[in-house]
Amino acid sequence: ADDMLKVGGIWVSPVEVEATLIKHPAVLEAAVVGKEDTDRLVKPKAFVVLNEPAGGGPALAEELKGFVKDRIAPYKYPRWIDFVAELPKTATGKIQRYKLRA
Repeated sequence: ADDMLKVGGIWVSPVEVEATLIKHPAVLEAAVVGKEDTDRLVKPKAFVVLNEPAGGGPALAEELKGFVKDRIAPYKYPRWIDFVAELPKTATGKIQRYKLRA
């Protein structure tokens, strides 16, 4: 449970947000970490690998935020979405979230 994020006093599982993002047809992989906003409050940030890398942009980012909001609780949606070519992983394929937090 060391990966749990506390968002607005409520615990959020990054795995749940990742699993929801992956349901979107454009998304191949996703990793969610906590990031402090300007008010020093932790909010979810998503790193997303797309099936079609060229499709990443502000419009798709907004679509993905809405996609998560519609499926799980709105407070869990990622406030930031970074489209990346790949995610850092261990030899066994586990996503190394700590590298994304750096």
